[in-house]
Amino acid sequence: MLRRPLKPQDTGLKAPGDHRNGIVEKTKPLAPLSSTQAFKVSLGGLLFLVLLYAPVMWLARRSMYQKHVTPLPASTALHKFSQERAMAHILQLAGNIRDRQQSSSGLQQAFEYVESELRNLQIKASPELRVEIDDSFATGSFNMVFLGHSISNTYRNLRNLAVRVSAQEAQEGEAAVLVNGHLDGPLGSPGAADCASCVATMLEVFRYIVDTNWIPPSPIVFLFNGAEELFLLGAHGFITTHKWRDSFGAVINIEASGASGPDLVVQSGPGTWPSRVYAQSAVYPMANTAAQDVFPLIPGDTDYRVFSQDFSDIPGLDILFILDGYVYHTGYDRPEKVGPESLQARGENLISLLQAFTSAPELKNSTDRATNPEPVEKRPIFFDVFGQWMVIYSQKVAVGLHLLPLGVVLLIPNYASKGVQSTVNKRIRLVLVGLVVQTVGCVLATVLPLFIAILRLSVSSTAMTWFAHPWIAYLMFVPASLAGLLLPRAIWYGRIKISNEVEQKELDWGSHWGGVALNALASAGWTLLGVGSGYLNFYWALFMMPALSIFQAMQRTFGKDSVFSMLGYVLPGMLPAAYICYYMAICIQFITEKMGMSGTFPLPYAFYVADAILAVVVGFFVSLAVSPLLPILGNWIAKPPAIRFLLYLSIGSAAISSQLFPYSAAAPKRVVMGHSFRTSGPDEVLKSSYNFATIDPNPMKFVWKNVPALPQALQMDTSTEAVIKADPNVFLALYPISRLLTQAAEVPASISEGTKKHLLPLPHLRVIEAEQGDHTEASVSSGRRRVHLEINLGALDQVWSTVMNITGPLASWSFADGKLPKTESIAGGPPSYISRLTGDSTGGRWQFWLEAYSLDPVRIELAVLDQQVDAETQSIIDLFPSWVAVVAGSMYLSTYFV
Repeated sequence: MLRRPLKPQDTGLKAPGDHRNGIVEKTKPLAPLSSTQAFKVSLGGLLFLVLLYAPVMWLARRSMYQKHVTPLPASTALHKFSQERAMAHILQLAGNIRDRQQSSSGLQQAFEYVESELRNLQIKASPELRVEIDDSFATGSFNMVFLGHSISNTYRNLRNLAVRVSAQEAQEGEAAVLVNGHLDGPLGSPGAADCASCVATMLEVFRYIVDTNWIPPSPIVFLFNGAEELFLLGAHGFITTHKWRDSFGAVINIEASGASGPDLVVQSGPGTWPSRVYAQSAVYPMANTAAQDVFPLIPGDTDYRVFSQDFSDIPGLDILFILDGYVYHTGYDRPEKVGPESLQARGENLISLLQAFTSAPELKNSTDRATNPEPVEKRPIFFDVFGQWMVIYSQKVAVGLHLLPLGVVLLIPNYASKGVQSTVNKRIRLVLVGLVVQTVGCVLATVLPLFIAILRLSVSSTAMTWFAHPWIAYLMFVPASLAGLLLPRAIWYGRIKISNEVEQKELDWGSHWGGVALNALASAGWTLLGVGSGYLNFYWALFMMPALSIFQAMQRTFGKDSVFSMLGYVLPGMLPAAYICYYMAICIQFITEKMGMSGTFPLPYAFYVADAILAVVVGFFVSLAVSPLLPILGNWIAKPPAIRFLLYLSIGSAAISSQLFPYSAAAPKRVVMGHSFRTSGPDEVLKSSYNFATIDPNPMKFVWKNVPALPQALQMDTSTEAVIKADPNVFLALYPISRLLTQAAEVPASISEGTKKHLLPLPHLRVIEAEQGDHTEASVSSGRRRVHLEINLGALDQVWSTVMNITGPLASWSFADGKLPKTESIAGGPPSYISRLTGDSTGGRWQFWLEAYSLDPVRIELAVLDQQVDAETQSIIDLFPSWVAVVAGSMYLSTYFV
C-alpha cells in the first residue's frame, strides 16, 4: 500500500535548502534505489555483519572453553600445577571408586584415599611447614529454605576431613584461609566433575605447597567436605562445630555445575576485598558482576551460602565450572568429561589466590571481624575480558562513570554538528525518534524469536529439539532477532522520504544519538538500581559516542557508500561487541544445557517454557550485541528483502529443528525412576510400583514412544497412562527437588514372597515410651501433648535420605532447637512441616519427639530412599537407551497417625 511521505516538519528533518539559523545547506538529491539494488545492498549488509561477527564469535567460543590455557602433563616440574597429576586423583575417585554418595561404601573409600594422600604429603613436608590433619564427625539440626521451600535438616555423624597448613610458629586462632570442596557425589552419578575435580585440585595444590616448601603467611585449611549434595550439611557441621571454625578470615569454595568451561566466580563477599584480590591475582580471571546478578535466579545452592551468608560471615569467593552441564548430576559425569584446560586454569588460579589471600591485610578471624569490621561497601563492578585480564572499579566510581553517557546525551542537542543545523527542539525530536525506533527494535528482537518458538511448538509434539544441537537454536532465533531489530527501522525509513544528503545526515545523527541514548539510559538505570550489569550498556554508549564523527570523516575520504566508511562507524564498537559476544556465548550455552533441568510448570505452559526461555535469552543478547551498530549500519540492512530473508531463514531452521532428535549420549534426557513400596509396619508390603518422572518439558510419553521396549517390559498401556494417577508423595524422599519433577503414571509391579522376605524388616515408625517412665503422651502444659517416636530403617544400609511430611496441630519438636520451619503444601494438600534426616543413625534408628497443641491426631508421611535396587528394577534400567540418564532408587512409603 502506498503511503504519503512524511513532511520534514513531521520528523524534525530539515527541508532542502532550509535557511533557518542563517545557514544555507548545499544539498545533493539522492537517487532512490531500485528493488534489485535494495536487495543487493541489504544482503551485502547482512554479509558484512556476518563477516564482522564470525571471528568474534570464534574467539568467544575458544575463550569460553579455555583453549588459551595449556594443560600441563604429569612430567611437569613440581613447582607447577599439573592437570594430569590432578586427573589421576579424579580417575581414582570417580573411576576406580564408584558411588561416593552418603551412606555408601564408596564414600568411605574416597575418604581413605584422600587421607592416605594427605598423610603421605604430611610425611614429606619440611620441618618449617606444619601440617595438621583433622578427621571429624558432625551432628546437627537446622531449618533452611532450599529451592524456595522451607525444610528442616537433621544429620548425624557426617564425616569431614580437613588439613591445616601453616608456618611452625603460627598460632592456633590465627586468621586462616579456608578452601572447601565436597567429596560426596550426587545420587546416581560418578561425580567426576561434581566434585572429584574439586578434591583433585585441592590435593594437587597441597602437593605444590609441600614440594615447593612455600610457607604461607597465614594458615590454609583444605576442607574435604563429606555431605554437600544433601543440602550443604557437611559445611554446616564444620562451620558450626569444628575447633577451627572461628579462625577463618576468607573462604574459597570450589564447585562444579558442569565439567568444563570457565571456572567462574558466581558469588563474592561479604565486603569488596575478595573480588579485588581475585582481580589482582587470578592467572586466568573469570568473573563478572553480571553473572553474580543472574546466579541467584538459578535453582540450587553451594556451600558458600553456609560459610558466608547463613551461618557465618566469612568473606570469600564461590567458583564453579559452568559448562558441559549436560553431564551434571548424571551417570555421564565421568573423568573423561572433565576439561583439561579448565582443570589447569582452576589449579593455577587457586595457587595464585592462596598466595594473595594469605597475604591480604583484610584477612581477619571472626573475633577481629567483630571488633574491627571492614567498611561496608557496595559490590564493585568487575569483569574479565576473554579470561585474560580483569577490569574492576568501585561502586562510587561506577555511579560517576555509568551516568556520564546520559549527561552527554542530554547535552548533545544543544550543539549543532556538521550537516545538522536545525533548531534545538528539532534536534531533541530527532534523538527521541531515534530512541523510540531503537527501543521498539530491541523489544521486537526478543518478541520475534519467542513467536518462532511458539509457532514451531504449535505444530510439533517435541520440545527442546535444540538441546543436543545448540547450533540450530542460533539458526532459529538469531535471524528472527535481527529481523526484529531491523523491522521498525525499515518502517521508519520507508515512511520518510530522504531526498538529499542533508536530510540523510540529520537522519543519521538522530538515529545514532537515539541508539546511544538507549544504552545511556540503561547504564544509568541499572547502576542507580544497584544492578551490576549496567557496565554492559555503559561501554556500548562510551565507545559509540565518537563513532558518527569517525564515520563522517571516513565518508569524506572514501565516499559515503564505501565499506571503509561503514567500518569507521562499527570499529569503535567492536570491543564492547566482542565482550558481549563472549558473555553471550557462555550464557546461551549454559542456559541451553540447564534447560535439561528446567523443572515442571503448570499445564499447558510447561511444554513451551524451555523453548520460550532460550528464545528470549538469545533475542536479548542479539539485541545487546548488535543493536548499537544499527543506527548507521541499518541504512544498508534495514530493507524489506533482508528482513524477509532473515524471517525465511528462521522459519526454515525451525522446520529443520522439528526433524531433529533432542537428545544424545552427550546431551541426555534425565529420568528419575523409583521402585516404590507402600508399606505398613515392619513386615507388610501393601503395594509395589514403578514410578517415573522427568525434569524437562518432554514427558515420559516421549520416552515410551521412542523406546517401545520399555512399556512392553513394564506391561503398560501407554494410551491410558494419563488416566492412572501416581501417588503425589512417591518422590517425597527427594523433597524439595521433587517439586521440579513431572511425574508420569504409576506402573504396578509384582513382588514375590522371596523379594518380600529380603526386604524385611521394612522401614517403619513407632511410638515409644517417654524418658523417666512417663506416659507415651505426657501432658506438657494445658492443652498440649508430647509424643516420643522412633524411626527404624529396617534392613536398609544405603539410605540416602529419610523425609517426614508432618501434618496437624504441631507446636514444637526435638529438631532444630525446637523451631518449626514455615509450612509447605504438597500436591495441594494441607499445610505441613518437612523434616529431612540424614547420616549414620544409631543402629538404623532415629528417636525424636513431636509436641501438639491439641488432642487432634498428627499425620506423618514417612519416605525413605535407599540407593540399592533389586535385579528386576536393574533389568528395566538397562532397557533405557544411551540418550537417557537414569537416576534410580528404592522408595519406601508409609503413613501414620499419632
